Amino acid sequence: MGNSALKAHLETAQKTGVFQLTGKGLTEFPEDLQKLTSNLRTIDLSNNKIEVLPPLIGKFSFLKSLVLNNNKLTALPEDLCKLKKLETLHLNGNHLRQLPAAFGQLSALKTLSLSGNQLRTVPTQLCGLRHLDVVDLSKNQIQNVPDSVGELQAIELNLNQNQISQISVHISHCPRLKVLRLEENCLELSMLPQSILSDSQISLLAVEGNLFEIKKLRELEGYDKYMERFTATKKKFA
Repeated sequence: MGNSALKAHLETAQKTGVFQLTGKGLTEFPEDLQKLTSNLRTIDLSNNKIEVLPPLIGKFSFLKSLVLNNNKLTALPEDLCKLKKLETLHLNGNHLRQLPAAFGQLSALKTLSLSGNQLRTVPTQLCGLRHLDVVDLSKNQIQNVPDSVGELQAIELNLNQNQISQISVHISHCPRLKVLRLEENCLELSMLPQSILSDSQISLLAVEGNLFEIKKLRELEGYDKYMERFTATKKKFA
């Protein structure tokens, strides 16, 4: 992509607050964007070949949405955590193994998508985020769900297509969790905490494609309580 094309994109972005440049084979974050640190509300650089997100990302103090799906990121800079207005962060299809230590400082974050990365556990940093609504950690390499998950404020947690064989009973303590997706994992029925059914806020539990038959779930104590919540929610959205 020539300089003139980039310049045109920058001019548009200055007016609209949106910089979108997808599928252009970019190997690095466009340095020229730093001229627009106070203009930009949205940056979308999906479907490129960006390997490193530079520290200057922390200067976009008005940024609300950052979309970097399908790049080649292996790590995120600590400076990303300075984005106090960031509400949406999409990083699907990268090579991330962990999140920055200060990730819990992204205090406005509502939607986080990390599908198709290389995470091995549910990052504890997520538990400090008070406005988080949706967390997508599907298609990673997560093997267990730790006790810290009980602090998670999310309404929906997607853990489909991981390698989960253990889940902490603390997941039933999540104060706002309504939707829990655990399809295509390695769960035995005995490893699914019954308190999810009998004693949680969860009204949609998706567990198809694990190491038990779905009909066996119906025999568990607390299943009728879960069905009450499920039915009530369904009526609400009908």
